[in-house]
Amino acid sequence: MHYGCRMVHLSTPDDLALHGVRVLGFATSSRVAGRFGLDAGAVEELLLDYEASGWVRQASFADSSGWSLTDRGRTENERRLAVELDRAGGRDIVADVHGAFLPLNRRFGEVCTDWQMRPTRSDPMALNDHTDWRWDDRVLRTLESLDGALRHLGERLSRCLARFGGYADLFSAARHKAATGERAWVDAADRDSCHLVWMQFHEDLLATLGLDRGSDNLA
Repeated sequence: MHYGCRMVHLSTPDDLALHGVRVLGFATSSRVAGRFGLDAGAVEELLLDYEASGWVRQASFADSSGWSLTDRGRTENERRLAVELDRAGGRDIVADVHGAFLPLNRRFGEVCTDWQMRPTRSDPMALNDHTDWRWDDRVLRTLESLDGALRHLGERLSRCLARFGGYADLFSAARHKAATGERAWVDAADRDSCHLVWMQFHEDLLATLGLDRGSDNLA
């Protein structure tokens, strides 16, 4: 099977604006722009156009607001990604990387559980209070191993689709902060933590291949 791409494909700002909302889940236009190095004003204009097309919606919750995809927007995003993937000649390599990612994803899920919980003899469901440095250090060492594996996969993908190039650096930065004692960088939802970046990478793979989240859990 051929796993090479004809060239590195650079996604258009139009496609990245829509795709950024898919990957980030619920994000401001400036956050989408920042992730892909785009102009924030241009992204805002694109998202307003996409709102008129029924592809995205804007909502506010408490003190936060952002964009999210509609079902029509999800379909349009996947249509655009399929065209892009075929144009780049990268379907084989993305499918191969996705296959290699699945066992890593299961391992990452176990790591997140170990970070959040530390079973004891009296309570097998005890929460991890992070007072046992040996337990946490073991988790962080596993994250370091996964860091290297994610970087390898990201490098393979980014030689075909440039947009995959940023995940490994974000994951590494979060892991380094966690290793220096900033524990929230492992799994916090309010920053580019290890968990959030990993989930975004997975979502990008699924979107690129047109798969639903959870459809690859049994693979």
